[in-house]
Amino acid sequence: MGTPPLSPWAVLVPTLVLVGLWAPCVVSRQPNFIVILADDVGWGDLGANWAETKETPHLDRLAAEGTRFVDFHSAASTCSPSRASLLTGRLGLRNGVTHNFAISSLGGLPRNETTLAEVLREAGYSTGAIGKWHLGHHGHHHPTSRGFDYYYGIPYSHDMGCTDTPGYNLPPCPLCDKPGVVFPSRVMRKDCYTEVALPLMENITIVQQPVELGSLARRYAEEAERFIQRASAKGQPFFLYLALAHMHVPLVPPLPPGPGRGVYGASLGEMDALVARVKEAADSLGRGSTLLWFTGDNGPWAQKCELAGRLGPFVGAWQRQRGGSSAKQTTWEGGHRVPALVYWPGRVPAGRTSQALLSILDIFPTLAALAGAALPPNRRFDGLDVSPVLFGWSDVGHKVLLHPNSGAAGKVGEVEALRLHQYKAFYTTGGGLACDGSTGPAQQHHPPLIFNLARDIQEQQPLDVASREYQAVLPAISRAYAQALQDIAADNVSVADYSQDPAAIPCCNVQHVGCRCHGATRDPHMESTTPWLCV
Repeated sequence: MGTPPLSPWAVLVPTLVLVGLWAPCVVSRQPNFIVILADDVGWGDLGANWAETKETPHLDRLAAEGTRFVDFHSAASTCSPSRASLLTGRLGLRNGVTHNFAISSLGGLPRNETTLAEVLREAGYSTGAIGKWHLGHHGHHHPTSRGFDYYYGIPYSHDMGCTDTPGYNLPPCPLCDKPGVVFPSRVMRKDCYTEVALPLMENITIVQQPVELGSLARRYAEEAERFIQRASAKGQPFFLYLALAHMHVPLVPPLPPGPGRGVYGASLGEMDALVARVKEAADSLGRGSTLLWFTGDNGPWAQKCELAGRLGPFVGAWQRQRGGSSAKQTTWEGGHRVPALVYWPGRVPAGRTSQALLSILDIFPTLAALAGAALPPNRRFDGLDVSPVLFGWSDVGHKVLLHPNSGAAGKVGEVEALRLHQYKAFYTTGGGLACDGSTGPAQQHHPPLIFNLARDIQEQQPLDVASREYQAVLPAISRAYAQALQDIAADNVSVADYSQDPAAIPCCNVQHVGCRCHGATRDPHMESTTPWLCV
């Protein structure tokens, strides 16, 4: 918590340099960075993690050629807070983003928060964001106002708007309305967006509304390749943040699912192929010039049943016995333990598996350090520079990791659970909406439930409060919890604006049904700070 303490790296590096065993990684040419963030991907959705998964040969090869992190966690278990933490290195209680933004949100990631893109651009990087943003799209909250030179993608989740070719959902959502077309059997559902079509944007221009989802993976891959080529042609190091639409609920698969794969498996294979194309583009610049970091924003969306990902062994058995999901939105391992791979030939060891306790929060300080950039002043960070772990010099990550509530129980953003070494303490428990329609009621725990994950990865049986082990670890957990809350209270924290206005909805043309694009027209409802044009 707070500004990262002196890491083992800071002690180890001077010694190794002195005896001639290591040369600093930041050399004359700054490395390129690609961060690929999958949406609602399960820890078990990678074959390298879970033998039952057969649809990820390229990601499995990436794991074999790089390092796999098996105790890696998102900073929240829902979309906007996790993405805000990746780009700031700070928890939602610090950066202000504690829950998701809407299509009509006026605000976004607070402007006084500094993003990783801003830090790297200042250090000479070309910066690009492709894919899902979900950190505010109105006015100066757009990616091109938050440090990215280029943006191509959907400003939020791909199910937050109607299309003419809807992706898979459970239950399914209807097509967009069309002029003069009546849908006699249309069923209206509160979680379907039927009146506003899903927009695809390039910088601040709406290039398609509604999006054609079936070609989205191909277009994201092509835009990533073009961005890499442009940066290379300019001789600039680059930072590409590729936030995939996969997996969430699946897009339309490019081909009918094969035997035994199902819709989700077909979509998983499409994601795998997309990652392979991006890796190939990076390798074309010269192996070793680019660090690629693949991970996920949170665990699977369990209420979507067969359209949700695999948890692997992280089933949250204690919660399941009481109803509700133990995946997305919860603080159970299935909600925030996500796959993570780092590939950097010649720098990051190949074929290695690390047990270090790491987080998506670590991406910011680690990449900043590797680029030779300074962290922004006057704030505290929850992430660490984990360079020593990436390079295989250490397997020591966080001593303490906080898990905030992301909607399943309690107040959003509040620290609900805490990890200390192999122990995990819950001060509040609750389950998200499960496939069977159940939810787990919120329960307060004083003293906390404590699980020993080293022998109970399924979170099935908490330690007996009267046991010697519980009594031995409780004081350290209590101190860590109190210190964490004190540190956050003493920090320079931000507050996000969650107010909404229909005028903030990206709309190509308000005169057309569903905001459909028909020629270049400035949206009359948008402020001058958001000159969204249609093409």
